[in-house]
Order: sequence, then structure tokens, then C-alpha cells
Amino acid sequence: MKTYPFVLRPIKAIAAAMLTICAMAAPQAHAAFPDRPLRIVVPFTPGGGTDIIARQLAKGLTDELGQSVIVENRPGGSTIIGTENVAKSPPDGYTLLMATFAHAVNPAIHKKLPYDTDKAFAPVALIGKSPNVLVVSPKSKFKSVPDILAYARAHPGKLTFGSYGNGTSAHLAGELFKSLGKVDVLHVPYKGAGPGINDLMGGQIDMIFSTSASVSGHVKTGQLRALAVTTQDRSPSYPGVPAVAEAGVPGYYVDSWYGVFVPQGTPAAVIDRLNAAIKNVSDKADFQAALKLEGLVANVGTPAALGDYVKQEEARWSKIVSEAGITDAP
Repeated sequence: MKTYPFVLRPIKAIAAAMLTICAMAAPQAHAAFPDRPLRIVVPFTPGGGTDIIARQLAKGLTDELGQSVIVENRPGGSTIIGTENVAKSPPDGYTLLMATFAHAVNPAIHKKLPYDTDKAFAPVALIGKSPNVLVVSPKSKFKSVPDILAYARAHPGKLTFGSYGNGTSAHLAGELFKSLGKVDVLHVPYKGAGPGINDLMGGQIDMIFSTSASVSGHVKTGQLRALAVTTQDRSPSYPGVPAVAEAGVPGYYVDSWYGVFVPQGTPAAVIDRLNAAIKNVSDKADFQAALKLEGLVANVGTPAALGDYVKQEEARWSKIVSEAGITDAP
């Protein structure tokens, strides 16, 4: 049979063009999320409460999502360095921020943040809440909150309290103590829980209003002495330890919290997937046991619930920061 190449060539060209058009018109297939490892950015040094909680969560999410979830510590700048890293990451759900109390108060303390806290992040899930704990070295002469108040009033500016950076719950808990207790105590910021706790045990500073997750183990082993918890009522994790409010500073309370955020613009379906995975992890007995060991009560809710809670925290602490005159505190 005779062929006509000059006829076939145009036909082949037309067929190829039609295939291209069909491929462009057809729905594009996307790999199911997640199809590669994820990372949780912790804006603190390793070894502190936030790091401990993040690693427990990463372990559970690795099993839940079927992909490796690594923890990346990016301390410094009152949590701003690590937080900025997440704000500028692709909004695809593969970079998560383990946020804390500092996330809600940094806008009030630092007027020129490299990101807009309310616009740069999308909430995923609240992990839980816990008290901060006023701790001292077991060698300290202070046995109670009244002991500290009496000494501070007799020796203004002589006592020191450590924190894990400006704007952290350990910092603001101390500032609120100063304000409501009407005492002058020097703030000593560190780049994370580990260095601050080491200096406290070594006698370089007098006290820390630490997150429970950072010091519960040290309290249990007697390496630190707990004088009070910062919640409105006593904590079941510290039986026999009074609340700061009942121990001599009426009206005092501070809650620490841990929540997961992703960059704004992350698809809603991805956020829902992450929220469901975190909820499943939080329901497991081993995760709850780990949180309880750190004095934390699991409280995973919807993304919207975390967003509403943080807005409330922002409003409350903005007012307190302003009234106490600690904006841009050293």
C-alpha cells in the first residue's frame, strides 16, 4: 500500500497538539499530603520544655503521618528568629511552628517584628496548657513566696530572676510578679530553658518562673525546689505547692501553653489533616503520659479555637505589658 508522508506528518502534528491540549485541560494529579518529611521549628535551645513537647509530638506524628517529622531548634531573639523562619517558609504544611506564650506577647513587646503575627500564621492546634512554677535552688535560703517578697522589699534590685528570653512566659511571669508584688527584681534573659536552669542550679541567679515541662523532673529529683505555681488555683501536678496568688500576690496568674502554627496560606485541607493527626497523637496513652510527666494537660481543639485563644492572650498581655511599662524590656 502506498503511503503519503506529506499527509501523515500534519496528522501526527495535529494528534500531538490535541494530546497536549487534553493533558492541560485534565485535572492535575497531586501527591497526597504528606509525601516527604516535615519539620517542627522550636524557637528555643534543646532541652527545654518546648523542645521536650515538640519531640514527643514529632514522634507521634511520624507514626501518624507515615513521614519523618524532625525537630529543628532555632533559638534567639526572644523566639523571633525561629518564628520568622516559619513565617517565610512555603505555605505547604511541611514547616510547623511550636509556638508558646511568647507568640502572643511579642507584638506588644517588640514594635518592629520581621513578620505580622496576626497575618503571617495560620493556627493548627493547641497542644495543651500548664502552670509555670516558681523554682529556686535547693540550697536557696528562700522557702516560700513571702520569704522572697520580704527580701526583695528590703533589698531592692538585689534579687534576680531568669527567663528563656524576652516575651517568654518565664519573663512575663516575673514581670507580673514585680508589678503586683511591688518589688524590684532584676531580669536575666537566657536563650532557652537549659542555660537558665543550669545557672539557677549553679547559684548564678536566684529564681525562675519556669514552664512546668522544663523543671518538673528537676523538682521530682530534688535538684530544684518549687515554691509556687502561677495558675489561679493549685496544680494537681504539684501537690502541696501553693498558687502565687494565695501565697502573697493576690490577683496573680499566668498560664503557659503550646500550640502549632503553619505559614498563612497553607491549604485548609492540609491544616485539617495536621489537626486531625495531632488530635490522634494527643489521644494516645503514651503521649498523655509524657505530657502529664511534664505537668501539661492536653487540650487539643480546632484551628479556630487556637486562633481565638491566642487573640485573647494578645489582648490580655498587651494591656499588662503597657501598664507595667515593659515594652521593649531589656
